[in-house]
Amino acid sequence: MISPFESDPILVEVVRSGVVESVHHGRVAVTHHDGSLAASLGAAQAPMFPRSASKPLQAVGMLRAGLDVGAELLALICSSHSGEPFHQDGVRRILTAHGLDVAALQTPPDWPADEAVKAAVLRAGGEPTPIAMNCSGKHAGMLATAVVNGWPVLNYRDPDHPVQRAILATIDELAAESVTDVAVDGCGAPLFALSLVGLARAFGRLAASAAGPEAQVADAIRRHPKWVSGTRRDELQLHQAIPGLIAKGGAEAVYAAGLPDGRGVALKISDGYQRARPAAMAGYTAR
Repeated sequence: MISPFESDPILVEVVRSGVVESVHHGRVAVTHHDGSLAASLGAAQAPMFPRSASKPLQAVGMLRAGLDVGAELLALICSSHSGEPFHQDGVRRILTAHGLDVAALQTPPDWPADEAVKAAVLRAGGEPTPIAMNCSGKHAGMLATAVVNGWPVLNYRDPDHPVQRAILATIDELAAESVTDVAVDGCGAPLFALSLVGLARAFGRLAASAAGPEAQVADAIRRHPKWVSGTRRDELQLHQAIPGLIAKGGAEAVYAAGLPDGRGVALKISDGYQRARPAAMAGYTAR
């Protein structure tokens, strides 16, 4: 069986003194404002796991199911945060407002992703914690959504839980395609497969929305980009460089962006190496 990765072209070259030293293959999808495909490279139609790039779409599903939080906390729910103190405090605020504490989180214990914060924790003799894990904002949002609906919280990560069913329906609708596979993400929550074309289409829809949950998510990301990633992250730099853009990266070098005119861009670096991801996205969103 031929792997779809075999058709992925070179997207990024590493050049030293005019000599190509390394290359990274990948796939890209660019969609028009109406969601139709504008251009693609590689296996852009093949199913793949968006990983954390799907978090803004998941957040729309939570809002549609009744979640109601302020913009900065909504941005945190969309995040793969760096574990900086304000991120962890924001997760506590979401939980406390819904009668929960950090013990309700079912994220695996982890170190803060920000190296300076991690170093401070190590110097203080600290240990990995569930709240420091980069997905704790998303999990807090899922828990809060369950609480406002009177749904059980102990099994909120179960694919059959009402929160997860609401998220799946939202992803299907925004991407205009049916999820092909369900897996478990690194944080233990369900992970839904779709194509890069569907992911780009969904981000274009969010970025162009003028009302409703989609516009709430896009507005939160634009207003509070450091809550979506951190104060020292390439995603923050991209948000600052391109007015009106919304973007979210994910594990295995997935990256998606929506532009305010409704165009969407989604890419995946074939080898999963993150160093190629920001360079590739900068090239496609700057055009």
